[in-house]
Amino acid sequence: MPRLVALVTDSTAYLPPAQAERYGITVVPLAVVLDGEALEDGTGETARRLTAALERRQAVTTSRPGPEVFAAAYREAAEAGAEEIVSVHLSSEISGTYDAAVIAARRAPVPVTVVDTGLIAMALGFCVLAAAEVVAAGGTPEEAAASARKRAASAGAYFYVDTLEHLRRGGRIGTAQALLGSALAVKPLLELKDGRIELREKVRTASRAIARLEELAVAHAGTGPVDVAVHHLAAQERADQLAERLAGRLPQVAQVHVSEVGAVLGAHTGPGLLGAVVSPR
Repeated sequence: MPRLVALVTDSTAYLPPAQAERYGITVVPLAVVLDGEALEDGTGETARRLTAALERRQAVTTSRPGPEVFAAAYREAAEAGAEEIVSVHLSSEISGTYDAAVIAARRAPVPVTVVDTGLIAMALGFCVLAAAEVVAAGGTPEEAAASARKRAASAGAYFYVDTLEHLRRGGRIGTAQALLGSALAVKPLLELKDGRIELREKVRTASRAIARLEELAVAHAGTGPVDVAVHHLAAQERADQLAERLAGRLPQVAQVHVSEVGAVLGAHTGPGLLGAVVSPR
């Protein structure tokens, strides 16, 4: 008899709710602290309040789920009949979420395999869905975790931001570089690299930067089957347009998702963010 395997992830995966429900995936939320109030990451209301806070230059912080939150999720999964759990999470270079999951896994009532994808957003989400497909087909926890890791190794994630200021506040670039970039009206392009959000290159205009973002995504996709996600923060129209162009240029695209990001990513990038996630199958 195949073992009953439960799947757990966190809110930075930005999984479409219908797919999380379809596969019975438990999503553990990170917290966002605005004006001293802790809010659940990943909700529409939190995204709106985050955008307003960033525009007012208010301080925004994020908080990982504590080990006790994961312990409760693992316990509930076991009580529902799970014999093993695969827990797939955002990069440990960005958040302590993975570490909290590992601590909770040690005292879980059933075996838990915790996967650090080194990713965030739907780059992570596609890893979770890859694991879910394996479990749905009767695969083992080891096979599900291996599938998530394989998708993580092939994924690419690129982001356009309107300003370098939020990167400066997060300590990802120096103050002098941020001030020079602002004076020259530079538009930054970021990428996920070695588990971190890094500055990839700088382009002189927004239109050129978005065109370059598209080119990077197409180049990474290659010619085989691929899943694509377009993320944004307060830039729905841009996101819809980019998704349409990518779908037209990638004939073997399996699915295209468009969604607004939560605070963990948005706090470092600011309103106007546009992101392209490419996950070859």
